[in-house]
Amino acid sequence: MKNQAVLEPHFNIVEIFESLQGEGFNTGMPSIFVRFGKCNLACPWCDTPYNQFERWSTSQILAKVRSFSAKNIIITGGEPTIVPKIELLLDQFKADGYFLAIETNGLKAIPSQIDYIATSPKRLYMHKYEQRCIESADEVRVVADENVLPFCELIEQKIRAQHYYLSPCDIDGKMNLLETITQLGKLNQRTNKPKWQLSLQTHKLVGIE
Repeated sequence: MKNQAVLEPHFNIVEIFESLQGEGFNTGMPSIFVRFGKCNLACPWCDTPYNQFERWSTSQILAKVRSFSAKNIIITGGEPTIVPKIELLLDQFKADGYFLAIETNGLKAIPSQIDYIATSPKRLYMHKYEQRCIESADEVRVVADENVLPFCELIEQKIRAQHYYLSPCDIDGKMNLLETITQLGKLNQRTNKPKWQLSLQTHKLVGIE
């Protein structure tokens, strides 16, 4: 048994909790959030403490997830696509019958077990997306941290999606809503281009995790 415990995959976990999806197409969906540590980017406005994590065994993660009632799991981070051996954990989730969604920056390949892809490409790393990124997703969310119009047009070409969203940048609890909807209007004034929608972090507005 000791050898089995040693061999069991362990993962960097920031937190695991149950709540409602707060943004994007599935806003309001009851979900279990499994937040992994570490990221391959470093956005200055990021609101996730992705370097503050603990090592959890696969068994610990499964026990925590199974303690909740939701049947939708959101794999998030940090950046989950850089997590070693994550496929082994995802296989366990699928065996339990969970619907698996992922929140990713879109620079790395998506595990095959994922049912729904929400990607949030980052303008600060535009040069990386020009070189390589995923080619399709269910939804794209771009944070309007500055003028993101050229970046949004690049992402339209690079990542085919059912839904494109523009989100305000939240810094110290202040959202640049006016700047965001102004850019949203410019995107949607174009002809024969994808229509973009506004996505708010509603979980912050209503005070839930």
